[in-house]
Amino acid sequence: MTQPRRNALTPDALQMMDIIARTGSFAAAARELGRVPSALTYSVRQLEDALDVLLFDRSSRQARLTAAGQELLDEGRRLLAEMDAVANRVRRVATGWESELTVAVDDVISRLTVFELVEGFFAQRDSNGSGPGTRLRLRNEVLAGLLESLVSGQADLAIGAMMSTPPQSGIELRPLGEVAFVYAMAPHHPLALATEPLSDAQMMAHRAVAVADSAQRASPITVNLLPGQDVFTVPTMAAKIEALLRCLGCGFVPEPQVRAHLRTGRLVAKPVQRCRLPAQFGYAWRGAATTQPRKAPQGLALQWWLTQLSNPTTRQALLERHGGFLAPLD
Repeated sequence: MTQPRRNALTPDALQMMDIIARTGSFAAAARELGRVPSALTYSVRQLEDALDVLLFDRSSRQARLTAAGQELLDEGRRLLAEMDAVANRVRRVATGWESELTVAVDDVISRLTVFELVEGFFAQRDSNGSGPGTRLRLRNEVLAGLLESLVSGQADLAIGAMMSTPPQSGIELRPLGEVAFVYAMAPHHPLALATEPLSDAQMMAHRAVAVADSAQRASPITVNLLPGQDVFTVPTMAAKIEALLRCLGCGFVPEPQVRAHLRTGRLVAKPVQRCRLPAQFGYAWRGAATTQPRKAPQGLALQWWLTQLSNPTTRQALLERHGGFLAPLD
């Protein structure tokens, strides 16, 4: 019985149900479809026989749906919409637009600027007034997890990759810029009044707050933690900053992300003895030579993002404009 039922649920049958429900009668639906009422009634009975359900209440002169008929109508409309969407996406792929693009973003990157780029991406229109038709997905990644998502094929573009980590063969890496990190803590933390610059021994005596590397298979990266130091690990940079504000520890954080807290005195930045150079960040994507999996050949969606990232103003905004929006992407 499964195969006949499946065969009965054709786009034409679903559209027929939609028109009957919308016009309110078999006669009106027949006129819109260019068919005689008896032929339409016969088609409905065939559909009911195939599904073994009653779709319309025959006691009414109107085309009144039964509960089963209403369910078929609702699901049918959804299926027809999905069919149209698939057809549109296939057409977009044929014109060079990917069906889906996944962008992985590290915690150091400005979410405010990322979402402005997303707005710009969806605002594109072709000569027919249509958008790109590419499904866009954002991923939140940290440290080694960022490039891992790219190499594994889970992402098509990675923004915020550490330039100090050499990419694997076939991965294209370009610089975004540099970010200064400061050693920060709450103003009532013991180190806030300590003699500066702080030594490793002074920092070692207090709990550090660290963001967990999101890598699942690659070796996780540990940054600025002292051997044997007590560590409170959190999932995101936003959580790390919240922990610092609550005096749950101290640690190195990107200066642009805590600039407002430093200005208002909610956090204190202390100089340290160890040499601290600004961290270099970049963006990466899979090049044509890579043998790693990818969803589709490089298309117009990825090209659009790479064009935006080639703009120095955009690159600076991605590292500097944090505006208090620190929520994770997923």
